[in-house]
Amino acid sequence: IPLLPLPMDKHSGFNACCMKRICAGCHFAAQKRGIDDCPFCRTPLPDSDADMLAMTRARVAKKDPTAILTLGQKYFFGDLGLQKDMKKSIELLTEAAELGSIEALYCLGLEYSKGGVVQRDEVKAAEFWTKAAMQGHVNSRYNL
Repeated sequence: IPLLPLPMDKHSGFNACCMKRICAGCHFAAQKRGIDDCPFCRTPLPDSDADMLAMTRARVAKKDPTAILTLGQKYFFGDLGLQKDMKKSIELLTEAAELGSIEALYCLGLEYSKGGVVQRDEVKAAEFWTKAAMQGHVNSRYNL
């Protein structure tokens, strides 16, 4: 499976078992070879939202920054049967950012830029975006 750093947001899926993103073509190729489980870790794919949430929480317990970011986003949007909880979302995004998630830095920058969930603070937003941009996050660089 190629691990190329390509922009795959629209043409990829996300595996909750190992928190890896896989492009649609690679997923299709794996299925053609008879691999119906996760092509990365070979864990059976979740059948329901509850299974996906359980897998995500298991990764959160291991301090996986991608899992923490994902759970924060699920609380933000109220996905996977979770009640929308903006405060919990910001706490999780902050934890993910502290553990090295550049996407969490970007999301925190957005929240501080627009306000609402947190008090609007353009300086703090710029700090988050600068940290993310220095690590190669294109949208953060654009927002600066």
